[in-house]
Amino acid sequence: MSLTAEETKARNKQLIDEVLKAYPEKTAKKRAKHLNTFEEGKTDCNVKSNIKSIPGVMTIRGCAYAGSKGVVWGPIKDMIHISHGPVGCGQYSWGSRRNYYIGTTGVDTFVTMQFTSDFQEKDIVFGGDKKLEKIIDEIQDLFPLNKGISVQSECPIGLIGDDIEAVSKKKSKEHEGHTIVPVRCEGFRGVSQSLGHHIANDAIRDWVFDRTAPDKNAFESSPYDVAIIGDYNIGGDAWSSRILLEEMGLRVIAQWSGDGSLAELENTPKAKLNVLHCYRSMNYISRHMEEKYGIPWVEYNFFGPSKIEASLREIAGHFDDKIKEGAERVIAKYKALTESVIAKYRPRLQGKKVMLFVGGLRPRHVIGAYEDLGMDVVGTGYEFGHNDDYQRTTHYVKDGTLIYDDVTGYEFEKFVEKVQPDLVGSGIKEKYVFQKMGVPFRQMHSWDYSGPYHGYDGFAIFARDMDMAINSPVWGLTKAPWK
Repeated sequence: MSLTAEETKARNKQLIDEVLKAYPEKTAKKRAKHLNTFEEGKTDCNVKSNIKSIPGVMTIRGCAYAGSKGVVWGPIKDMIHISHGPVGCGQYSWGSRRNYYIGTTGVDTFVTMQFTSDFQEKDIVFGGDKKLEKIIDEIQDLFPLNKGISVQSECPIGLIGDDIEAVSKKKSKEHEGHTIVPVRCEGFRGVSQSLGHHIANDAIRDWVFDRTAPDKNAFESSPYDVAIIGDYNIGGDAWSSRILLEEMGLRVIAQWSGDGSLAELENTPKAKLNVLHCYRSMNYISRHMEEKYGIPWVEYNFFGPSKIEASLREIAGHFDDKIKEGAERVIAKYKALTESVIAKYRPRLQGKKVMLFVGGLRPRHVIGAYEDLGMDVVGTGYEFGHNDDYQRTTHYVKDGTLIYDDVTGYEFEKFVEKVQPDLVGSGIKEKYVFQKMGVPFRQMHSWDYSGPYHGYDGFAIFARDMDMAINSPVWGLTKAPWK
């Protein structure tokens, strides 16, 4: 029997109180600020966010290095990204996301390769600047077609005070103006990977935008130039988005940063509009380009037909009637496809409850796609969201939705046990915990080896995957602990 909104809010508040009783008083007081139930009409979710995790309490967050190297810089395909420090960070971040790209690996593209300075004890004692210089020289000899190098600094670099900026300037001059970018993304900076995004954005601003010769690429602009910002092409997402934008008459001059290149970064300040998908990781550079170059930006959502349709029209609203007509043409073109997908899968998924806990934009953006299939998102939260993320979430969630920020492993398990959703969408660290609990699960950071999920074609794959997860006969062979 389904609960009313008021009954749901009462149950969720009682659940939060029950979970907090397991903590010491001081910890419970701190964690209480991160847990809440959304009330319709409020302009925020009333949860604290972007605060240090409590030591000793399990957190799913990453570090600033993960945000810079793993998200923003790593997918730029024709640059080589050095994990500067001990081998562990580079090894852990190597090939961990499915950032698809076109090119010949090891020749002109390097996304799935790992480059590390492999710090040893002597490097900590005597410094690693000379080692970094040697690595850059070797890279230029071994991979002459690389278009640039970024130095992604790990924790020891900041602790011992290595001057990666001086090395980058020196080697850039020696290698004929080659773009070499020092990124001060030591893992200990900030409270999560979120600051790593910001640091990476600032490095692009300072070391790419501000140092690009105006006539470097002889770029010819058009009235319909746009840049896709904050799409990392996981499973081909950016390609799916690009197809729709080009079909409506726009010209995509850059993808940031999935399947993206250094030249595309350099050309972006000539765009007429930046279309921003992952607000959390790229709003900084979008705001900078608006302030310095006068380029407006618009946040869009290409998950599910309802949000795709609204986003296409919003993007088209920044251009003339030709593009507006193009948007309507694209919407009409895919109408039959979306109707057939919904007709097939909605009867199998109608009324199913979902709980989400992901990073970036997914805790809010995918809600519309679930609702297009008749599903109900009953709980959601961010690993490293800020207050403005939760404010934006209020436009997506329903009255009574359970909201949790930087949720601990204990909290999340108890919430799932009590709410008993039909599906959990979270990350790889949570996947096997919930599957062993007998709860259907989809890995919503990199689509569980599937995708794309963006765009109309992606919606068909999304619907299939959710049906496959929930309605698999395997769940009849296992039992949740509470049963």
